[in-house]
Amino acid sequence: MAASKNETFGLIKTLVDAHTMGVHAAAALLRDCGYKVMISPKPVEYAMERIASESGQKVLLDWIDDNHIERIGFSYRLDPDTAVELMGRLIYLLTNKGYYGGADPKIKSIFFAGLTPACEKIEKEYEGRVSTFRGGESAEETLLVMGVPFDDIPKMIKEGCQYDKDLAKFGESIIRSGEYLKMKPPERNMYSEFGTMKDTLELRLDNNFKGGFQPIIRAHSGPYSDDMSRKAMLKEYQEWCHELGKTGYLDVLSIGSSQLSQSNFGENWDGKPNGGGVPVNSELEYMDIWQAARPMLVRTYSGTKNMVKLAEIYERSINISWHALSLWWFNELDGRGPNALYDNLNEHLETIRYIATTGKPVETNVPHHFAFRGADDITYIVSGFLAAKAAKKYGTKTFVLQNMLNTPRSTWGIQDLAKGRTLLKLVKELQDDNFRVILQSRAGLDYFKPDLETAKVQLATVTALMDDIDPFNEMSPEIIHVVSYSEALFLATPDILNESIKITRTSLNEYRRLKKLGLTSNVMTDDILKRQSELETACRKIIKAMEENIPDLYSPKGLYLAFVCGWLPVPELWSDSDEFVYAKGWGTRMTNGGVVLCDHDLIVSTDTRINRCISNMPDAEYIFKHKYLKDSVIL
Repeated sequence: MAASKNETFGLIKTLVDAHTMGVHAAAALLRDCGYKVMISPKPVEYAMERIASESGQKVLLDWIDDNHIERIGFSYRLDPDTAVELMGRLIYLLTNKGYYGGADPKIKSIFFAGLTPACEKIEKEYEGRVSTFRGGESAEETLLVMGVPFDDIPKMIKEGCQYDKDLAKFGESIIRSGEYLKMKPPERNMYSEFGTMKDTLELRLDNNFKGGFQPIIRAHSGPYSDDMSRKAMLKEYQEWCHELGKTGYLDVLSIGSSQLSQSNFGENWDGKPNGGGVPVNSELEYMDIWQAARPMLVRTYSGTKNMVKLAEIYERSINISWHALSLWWFNELDGRGPNALYDNLNEHLETIRYIATTGKPVETNVPHHFAFRGADDITYIVSGFLAAKAAKKYGTKTFVLQNMLNTPRSTWGIQDLAKGRTLLKLVKELQDDNFRVILQSRAGLDYFKPDLETAKVQLATVTALMDDIDPFNEMSPEIIHVVSYSEALFLATPDILNESIKITRTSLNEYRRLKKLGLTSNVMTDDILKRQSELETACRKIIKAMEENIPDLYSPKGLYLAFVCGWLPVPELWSDSDEFVYAKGWGTRMTNGGVVLCDHDLIVSTDTRINRCISNMPDAEYIFKHKYLKDSVIL
């Protein structure tokens, strides 16, 4: 039964399920279509968990009555059996109380979003009367399943979805043909330093520009098993490295080192959980990996403490192709390291200062970490620009700009284009004779579906999306970080990794061939260009305001104040510390496939954002003084 505009949708999740983005994305889509949507408040989420009790049932029914809800969606992405049980109790309650079923029901439809096993059981039990979402549906598909008539879906949504559908159709054609399986390793232009301790990313790229350019392929790799000893895992990894180097598909090997390798390198690990990843714990072990991986370039994660010392070790042992640091992240803020936020910024920037003396490139893993914590698209761009400019200030000569697409995964392709282009444009403006910018694109961390054939199509699809960021530049992106299609299910073995690279290279070549023939989507539409212009204008205004109001912005203290004042909103930050109350004190929501800053569902203007952050400056200075300077003499 199709929904009418005067009906209200009610979207429910439980308190224990922290997966909120899907609920908010669905609500945003419905609102974009002109529908009223209520998202369950915490008392209702708590009641849903206790729906077997009379008190829980009363809270739920009162919420439905008070808000005149006529269509209900329930999201639960944890245990499938619990999901089926809760859904069953909800339907029984609504049926038993006369809300659902019959000739003129109060509740016109019910739909469910969850894991595939739960969806399959619910579809079978209710014989299709309850529609389900398993994740990855397009905006248009989502709305149609929720009962929105096709004619009520706005033009912007249809056109945004059309680009995504066109890319998906292209991806399906790549996998269906199977031609990618015949892809041979590229013929690389050799040079005297190739595969030696004097080899560099810049040499690889510059030699790769000769003849037909193919982007440098980087991939993350590393076996792990609780059933294997540390030495056995290192031995297996060396075998993987040798195989990847011998087959020749991969250019840059990223060592998937363990959490302990990053947080407790060179220490006694007895009794400490490894946390997954390759358990490297000595400089010699890194040297063995580099030797096994030749002629590939090699890189690994930065540490979460003693960063300069570790950077020196990486230089000596693996001739690290480029260093990656996260500035605001991998510390107490996200539970990944021991440093307080200001101390972390200080140590990261000092490490960048050291790296500058080696001449090696720097990558700042920043924008997507903000996006992981609910940041809006403007924050994604601004944080990336700030990190790049700070790296330049501290002496970096070559900067690797990582752009993670599909984050969150409900982002539309046209929004990814606008966001990626704006970030690239702003950072490229920092280029001069002493600062080179290299674009590195990759798929989102949770983009791939847990179905191998579908994930292969997604990999081909996202490769085409990468090529549309800088659509008239055949030398862009210079680096593609290939995320293997098995990512949602298990770690990629060398065979899967090589197959993923074949899919990526074949997709890029074929998409470029079709583009030259005029057979791909127009990626310079008015809607895309308008969104780019809006993002660029807002970002420039915010960056200017930050530079004018935060003394020495690109210093550890300046970047600390930027975060604490709320210039870089992270509404889904887990930390409950009063130190970050302004950083968390915003809301965000999806609209037209992008993420915007909001306050009680009203979009926040750029001027309002700036004025609020400026007003927070005295409090942020006070927090800094009393947290970090309390034992110091303040001059």
